[in-house]
Amino acid sequence: MNLKNDLLLKALRGEDIERVPVWMMRQAGRYLPEYIKIREKYSFFERCQTPELAAEITIQPIDIIGVDAAILFSDILVVPQAMGLEVQLIESKGPYLPNPIKTKKDFERIRVPEIDETLFYVMDAIKLIKERLDNRVPLIGFAGAPWTILCYMVQGKGSKTFDEAKAFCYQEPVLANQLLQMITDTTIAYLKAQIEAGVDTVQIFDSWGGLLSKADFELFSLPYIEQIVTAIKSKAPTIVFAKGAWSSLDTLSKTGAAALGLDWCITAPMARQFAGSNITLQGNFDPAKLLSPIPTIVKETETMLKAFGKRNYIANLGHGILPNVPVDHAKAFVNTVKNFDYSKLA
Repeated sequence: MNLKNDLLLKALRGEDIERVPVWMMRQAGRYLPEYIKIREKYSFFERCQTPELAAEITIQPIDIIGVDAAILFSDILVVPQAMGLEVQLIESKGPYLPNPIKTKKDFERIRVPEIDETLFYVMDAIKLIKERLDNRVPLIGFAGAPWTILCYMVQGKGSKTFDEAKAFCYQEPVLANQLLQMITDTTIAYLKAQIEAGVDTVQIFDSWGGLLSKADFELFSLPYIEQIVTAIKSKAPTIVFAKGAWSSLDTLSKTGAAALGLDWCITAPMARQFAGSNITLQGNFDPAKLLSPIPTIVKETETMLKAFGKRNYIANLGHGILPNVPVDHAKAFVNTVKNFDYSKLA
């Protein structure tokens, strides 16, 4: 069945499009009053693990904000959970893993799981979402990059520096690579299952890639991302978002990914120079700018569109939408992209 709006998939294929597609990271969730009502009734993992709730939350921004794609409501930490670690999500505090990986003996507690036994609820949600979307827009699946998942599995909680995770990699490189490979194998199976269940494209989130130097990123992150992209690129186009790791855009562009996500700390010309002209770029509006007055949001969004041009580009934020962004400000961002006069770029 053909999608009624396939702008995102066309952009990922590098085709000519009438306008730039737009969606927002974390668009399904915390800034929407409709989501907050659900959050008041159900815990985080109840929301993730109940297909009806995950479907409702995934579709909310399509109906309310009018974005050009839906992204599955889930969390990157379902992967360490499936691998055998306890994961708690504490509202307003973030993730907590009470028994992180520290030594070789800790590997006895984790495994590469059977996806259909551990993460079946994600596939059930995807099937339900696809049914309810009724081909209106594409559905994006996702997973965390192995380096970012390792950060949580070793550190045990969120961190600005993930110094314990980095120390583990520097002090125990053999164990670190063993853990990264286990996460990679799990993620490949997980994303293949998402694609079989119906997602149209997938995004790999390397939220903490920017904490590594270029050399370390290309040692502890890039090879594992490349394995994932290689395994799934013939099944669905892949977007790689390695926040802060823009010094490696050149090598990321050679992984076979269809698109690279960008944060707001790099300019469009610099990103294009590093990544080359053949790959689609996605981003990179500063989420905090959505707290500006609406006329400022419109002006700044238009500036971004002019900088990136229409070809090989997907409009998005440079990271997830903030919980305190007013809904009409999110709509202003999306509508500015949709209503922009692209003849100005000629």
